[in-house]
Amino acid sequence: MATRSLRTAASGMYAQQLNIEVISNNIANMNTTGFKRNKAEFQDLMYQDVPVNSTSDATGEVTSSSNEIQIGNGVQPVSSQKIFEQGDIQPTGNQFDFAIQGKGFFQVVKGDGTFAYTRDGSFKVSAEGKMVTSSGYLLEPEVAITDDTVSIAVDREGVITIHEADGSSFVAEQLQLVRFLNPGGLKALGDNLYAETESSGIPIFGNAGSNGFGEIHQGYLEASNVDIVEEMIAMITAQRAYEINSKTVKTVEEMMSMANNLKS
Repeated sequence: MATRSLRTAASGMYAQQLNIEVISNNIANMNTTGFKRNKAEFQDLMYQDVPVNSTSDATGEVTSSSNEIQIGNGVQPVSSQKIFEQGDIQPTGNQFDFAIQGKGFFQVVKGDGTFAYTRDGSFKVSAEGKMVTSSGYLLEPEVAITDDTVSIAVDREGVITIHEADGSSFVAEQLQLVRFLNPGGLKALGDNLYAETESSGIPIFGNAGSNGFGEIHQGYLEASNVDIVEEMIAMITAQRAYEINSKTVKTVEEMMSMANNLKS
């Protein structure tokens, strides 16, 4: 019984340690553009049915039992869920900053040719005149900027108008957004990027402002959706849970010492 109590308390301490690590990552990224907070999820372990108020015959075999108590064996962490709530839209004044108000991701092409998805719309212009992320990944579809380009304008539907030095302007491209049936199933890659998985479903393409896609706001960026007050409360709760589990270990150790010191 004491061994089971120790294992149960240890599982609780390990679970809360992982919970603190998830919370600390949320707090560390509170100023990361487009960051979506994580939430640790747990499950209880298998239960053991322990009979009580049982009677035995002369052979020692249990003949009846009036009740059973289910005793659990602890907890286990099962996943870390991304919470894709909307972050605050903050003005930057930069013509190459885009924020998505609503559902959707920007699609970018990584160096190995695979696609990734991001909510971070802080784009730059490469030496080749292509719009890229801060890590140098190409925006898809490609947007080309020439030496004659004075400025660009992007409307809420993602239509890009390029203004030239001679006063002319033309529509260059329309930014397409991507959404998923289960965005929480996306795999976080770092660099503010996500990858498609079986859990997320296949990417669904569409234009901004229609068919369930959010609108694009030029000159704005989406802030992290981390609520520092909420994270502090979660951290204190996890710390208290860890502390109580550690006291359980100490209590069980004291009970075992008392049993060992009993005199006949």
